[in-house]
Amino acid sequence: MKMQGAGKKMKVKKGWVGVKVGLANANANANDDQIQDYSAFQIFSIPISYLYNPLFRRLLDKASEMYGYQSSGPLMLPCSVEDFLRLRWRIQNQNY
Repeated sequence: MKMQGAGKKMKVKKGWVGVKVGLANANANANDDQIQDYSAFQIFSIPISYLYNPLFRRLLDKASEMYGYQSSGPLMLPCSVEDFLRLRWRIQNQNY
């Protein structure tokens, strides 16, 4: 489920968690410094049960390496939206 209105504070229903998905695009400016473009991010709401899935755990490990554990707002995930949607589909279609 995608959360609407990414610029506003959102309530997430009980048993779900908000995640911010996307990769920052680095663009060179006139001084050859790198600036980050975060406009490619999308916010989703996922069931907490995903946090225990081995496929999702790998993405969480990568997120902790890139962003650390301190965060205000949704949990940031370092992957493209397309990769996240594929991962979500795989998790939803697993047979336990």
